[in-house]
Amino acid sequence: GLDPRCTANLFLDAECVGENEINNEVCFMLKLQTEQHTLQAQSTSNTEIIMHTIMGYFSQRTGLLVKFEDTKLLRMKPVKGKDSVFWETHIESTIEDYRCVGGINIAHGGRTVSTLYRYGGSHNHKQMIEEIWSIEEVDFNIFGLSMDCFLPPSDHEKEHDGAEQTVAMS
Repeated sequence: GLDPRCTANLFLDAECVGENEINNEVCFMLKLQTEQHTLQAQSTSNTEIIMHTIMGYFSQRTGLLVKFEDTKLLRMKPVKGKDSVFWETHIESTIEDYRCVGGINIAHGGRTVSTLYRYGGSHNHKQMIEEIWSIEEVDFNIFGLSMDCFLPPSDHEKEHDGAEQTVAMS
């Protein structure tokens, strides 16, 4: 799920660029544009990151994130010849079904569309993946779960301090 604190921190330096209606919700739009010196620092001798923009659409009524967009454009410099190849990634997520869990509003569903464009040289391609996602169960501070692990299967049992611990997942 989305960590509300991380989401808020991401948009601390964003610029409000207008309003838009998303799923019958009037939203203010926050835009975060990566600065040129940062893009240059992330580029390599073979690639140039041209642009990286993040947009957040927040409900004016609730303040919750309703839509998230992330677009990045990079140029692959040719080893031979003069034709560069450009890659553009665009990820767009609509976020919904917020429920209060432990006093925190957590999104429990949404739809994400990822699009990859390749153009330049002699080939132009577009690939798209769509995912409709939902979160069935949320909990905090789960014993034994590190930041780089997934929950084990629901029938997995683990002994801890002489007591059985069952981790459930639905």
